[in-house]
This record gives sequence, C-alpha cells and structure tokens, in this order.
Amino acid sequence: MIHPVSFAQQAPAPAPAAVAASRGGMAWNGWRDNAIVRPYQPTNIDPVNLRNSNRAESLLRAGKIYLSLADAIALALENNLDIELARYTPKLALADFHRAEAGGQIRGVSNNVTAGAQSAISFVTGGTQGGVGGGGAGQGGAATATSQSGTVFQVTGSAIPNLDPNLSFSFQKSKSSNPQTNSFVNGLTALVADVQNFNSSISKQWLTGSGATFSWNQNKIGTNSPNNDLNPFYRGNFQLQLTQRLLQGFGLAANSRNIKIAKNNLKVSDITFKQQVIETVRSTVNLYLDLVSFNEDLKVRNQAVALAQKLYEDNKKQVEIGTLAPIEVVRAEAQLAQTQTDLTVSETRVLQQETILKNQLSRTGIVSPTFRDARIIPTDTLPVPTNDPVPNLAQLMDQALGQRPEVEQTRINIENTKIGLNGSRNALLPSFDVFASATNNGLAGTRNPLLPASRPGADPFFLGGAGDLYGQLFRRNFPDYAVGFQLNVPLRNRAAQADLVNDSLRLRQQELQEQRQLNSIRVDVQNAVIAVMQARANYQSAQKTRVLQEQTLDAEQKKFALGSSTIFVVVQTQRDLVQAQSNEVAAISNYSRAKNGLDVALGRVLEVNNVDIAEALKGEVKRAPSALPPAN
Repeated sequence: MIHPVSFAQQAPAPAPAAVAASRGGMAWNGWRDNAIVRPYQPTNIDPVNLRNSNRAESLLRAGKIYLSLADAIALALENNLDIELARYTPKLALADFHRAEAGGQIRGVSNNVTAGAQSAISFVTGGTQGGVGGGGAGQGGAATATSQSGTVFQVTGSAIPNLDPNLSFSFQKSKSSNPQTNSFVNGLTALVADVQNFNSSISKQWLTGSGATFSWNQNKIGTNSPNNDLNPFYRGNFQLQLTQRLLQGFGLAANSRNIKIAKNNLKVSDITFKQQVIETVRSTVNLYLDLVSFNEDLKVRNQAVALAQKLYEDNKKQVEIGTLAPIEVVRAEAQLAQTQTDLTVSETRVLQQETILKNQLSRTGIVSPTFRDARIIPTDTLPVPTNDPVPNLAQLMDQALGQRPEVEQTRINIENTKIGLNGSRNALLPSFDVFASATNNGLAGTRNPLLPASRPGADPFFLGGAGDLYGQLFRRNFPDYAVGFQLNVPLRNRAAQADLVNDSLRLRQQELQEQRQLNSIRVDVQNAVIAVMQARANYQSAQKTRVLQEQTLDAEQKKFALGSSTIFVVVQTQRDLVQAQSNEVAAISNYSRAKNGLDVALGRVLEVNNVDIAEALKGEVKRAPSALPPAN
C-alpha cells in the first residue's frame, strides 16, 4: 500500500507555542484589523503552495499510475507550476488597479506565456526507428502560444492627482537667543524666545482636477521682551484653500486614464491566465498522446525482437542439420542484435516521456521516490483517423478570430494606448490654475509681567488662553480672503510634442500588429486544417503499406521454406515490416497532434477537453478521477 505522503506533501502542524501566541493575540488582532489601522498594516501574502493534489494518489496501484487523458489534464490544472505562476497575474493586476485608484502610476501587467514541455523524441539519439510522435510545440501546423511580454507602463502625459486624502501633523519646541542690532523695539540687546509650533492639515484631490486643503496652525511664544503687551501669547489660524486646474490636468478623461487602463489590465490578466491554461493543456495533450504512441511503438519493437529471435533459432536448427549455410546464422544474429538495440531505444524513450509527463503534472517534479519510480500506464488509445467532411475554411477562420484570446488582448492593449493618448494630448496645454482661500486668524495671551506698572496693558479682548484663541477663530473675528491664478506657458513645448508623437506612432504600430496577428491566425487555421488532412492521408498510406508488407513477409517466408528465396531477402522484408508498423503508429500520433493543433488554432482546446477556466484558476477540478481498471 502506498503511503499518501509519497505524492501529496502534507503541511507541518503548527507548533504549540505558535498556537498559544495566536490565541493570546486575539484581542490585539481585533484592534489591528480595525479599519483605522488596517491601511498601515502589511498585507499577508500566503507562501507558495508546493502541495500536490490528491488526484494522483487515487490513480496509483501497485507502483503504477493508471492515467487517462482527462486525468492528465486535471492533474496539470491542479499541479502544473506554469499555471500556478500564472495565477498570480490577476492578483498583481488587482493590486495595480488599487494603486491607480489612489492616483499612483501603474506598474503594468506582464502577459508572459510559458511554452509547454517537449516530448522525449527531442532528446533521444541512436536506433534506426522512424519518427514516432513527439517533436516541437508547433508540430502539425498548430498555432502555438509562445513566450511573449508586453508590460504596460504609463509614464507620459499630464500629472495624475493624488486621490487618497492626506493628513499631516507637526510639532516643534525650540528656544532661541538672538542678539539685537536695535534695542528700541524690544528694549533688549538680546531677545530670548521659547516657541512651541503645532501645524496640521488635511488635503484631498479629485479626478476633475480640483483640490482642497484645510490647515490648522498654532504657536505659543514667550519672550524676555518688556515691550510686548502679551507674554506668553497664542497665535493661530484656520485656512481653507481650493484649487482648480483649468487647462493641463483638467477633466476626467486626462486624470482617470490610469484607472481605466488598470481596469482593462484586469481583463488582460484574465486573458493571460487563459492563454497559459491553453498552452499547458495543449502541451499536456501532446505529451500524453506521444506517450501512448511510444508505448505502441514499444509493442512493435517487442514483436520485431520476437520475430528476429524465431528466425535466428530456425536458422540455427537448419545449420545443424546441414540444410543452410552457417553464414545465414550470422545474418539472423545481426538482425536480432539490431532489433534489440531498437527495443532498448524505444524503452528508454518511454521512460523519458514518463519523466517529462510526471514533471508536467507535479509541483515538486519527481522528488518523491514513489512517484518517481511509478510507471505510467495510459488508459486511453490513439484515435483512429476518420474521413470527416472538408470544413468550410471561412467559417473556421471567423470562429478562430472570435475565440482566440490573443485577439481580445491585442484590442484591449490598443484601447489602453488610446486612453493614454488623452494624457499626452492634455500635456500639450499650458498650466492654468485658479485658487481661492479663506483664513481665520486669532491672537490671545496674558499680560506681560515685564511691562512697567505705569504702562497700560493689552486690549482685554486679547487677554486669555488657547480657548480664547479658538473662540476668535470660530467667530471669524480676523478673516483673510484671497483669490488668484497661476499661468505657466512652455514656449517651445518640445517634450510634450515628442511624447504625443511617440505615443501616436506606437498606436499605429499596434494597429499594424493587430492586422498582422489576424492574418497570422487565418494562416494558422488553414495550415492546421491542411495538417489534419495530410496526417489523415499519411495514416491511410501507412496502414496500406503495413498490410502489404505483412503479405510480402508471409510470401517471402513461404518462398524461403520452399528454397526459392534467401535469408537476406527475408531479413530485409522483416525490417521493412517493422518500419511500416512504426510508421503507422507515427502516422496515428501525428494525426492526433494535428487534431489538437487545430483545436488550438480555433481557440476551442479548452472546450474540447472540458476545461473550466474557473476551476483552473482555483486549482481544483471537481471531476472525480477515472476508475482504475480491474486488477489482474
């Protein structure tokens, strides 16, 4: 019985100290999670998940993994690291969107798609066998996903306002000694002052280009001057200032462009994830089909060895009774050695293909010895080509243009560039801002104890403490008002002109690239259809050749038994039959890959293989594993 830890690694249990600490910190956590504190706490990001799903465990029996194509796809959706990496893309896009909502520059979304693994045929050398399955990702004329990048950064155009409110406080306490050049004003040659400054403000900007700032400033000053009526005294003010940008930086179109782009990038991230799932499913299907074809070829090689062994033993017997020359035993032995070499190559290729497929279906590769040493037994067979009617190419091309995710991705990127152009155009305008402010001033303090008794004190209205100061501020006893504007006109404006030209040219490039992409998709569809037709024709030819070769070998063996043929001809005919059988297996495999390539070209590979993109994003496939075949 295989222990569950062999494939699905178990997470370690929390230490008792950690559990106790977490219980003791419940009150703290409740306060920490308060909405007031939460914006200043780091967001906890879960560590990387290196645990495999339990699906493979249910497919293991007696050191063998009985794997269907559906289970292989399900394991890839749950455990493949390329898909796990792609799951972070929508999360990164969401974080970028929140940054844009705050008025920050967006950091961009990567649309990298990692190409799937290649089959073992690319790594095997030696032997005389024909090409059986395998090959690169584009075999069969399929349109394939390639590793690409297209990160979007918004760095040009008018400045984006800071959309999050900002609250600031400052306090300073100081003591200063200043020699005086004129003692008439303060009555001293050196003025000593104790000062306490408190300043606070809250500011907010909006997408319309408007801004507001409310500030509260208060000072407490005490000096050694005998000439001040109040000592110490409080001075303070409330100020409300409103600003509005009227040219550069005005309006929603210019100031909300990053939010719109980030929202579009959420769609791009979903499309990128879907593209990675498509590529991984495409690769998994090809790897599985190649493993099936390699196993079929292995059967052919075993039959060839058995046939060569029989010929070798028959020739030895005839040499012993004197009816055959000894050299014919050497010929038969050489043929046996060659077929055994081909069998070894075929066996090692199957082992290599199993290793590649295991790595495709596991987060930890072949770390587990049980999983590493288990043999994969494919339970599905290669589909036999059928004489399907010739499809309507125009309809298939329209279908591909409507379903291929990269088409929508390109259109969104073009839309993002057009949105960014609003900021570049707006940056051409002069900067013209208007402002208005209203300030309430106040002053209060105590009678200066250093004043001569004969000198009258300060106005009683100003006598008091901080409370009297606030009373003046709220009664608006000493208001100030101001209105104005600020105009800034760049005389040549070359940087803004260059940015607009640059962005406009990039838009034209993207429009041309879109047309090139549409042309390429149409070519992909036509080539994929041709590849299916060609693979079907090759299979029919290979099947017919194999049947004729079997008949030829049977005839040559009968002729050899009657003495009208030679052992050389029989050996050569055996080789031809083995090659014909191997070619037939390769033809079926290439047809299967061509069909998979056509599904990719038409953008329907997920639909054909019953893949739910929501399950892929979650990493949990609801479909139960396939039932194991009856035990022998």
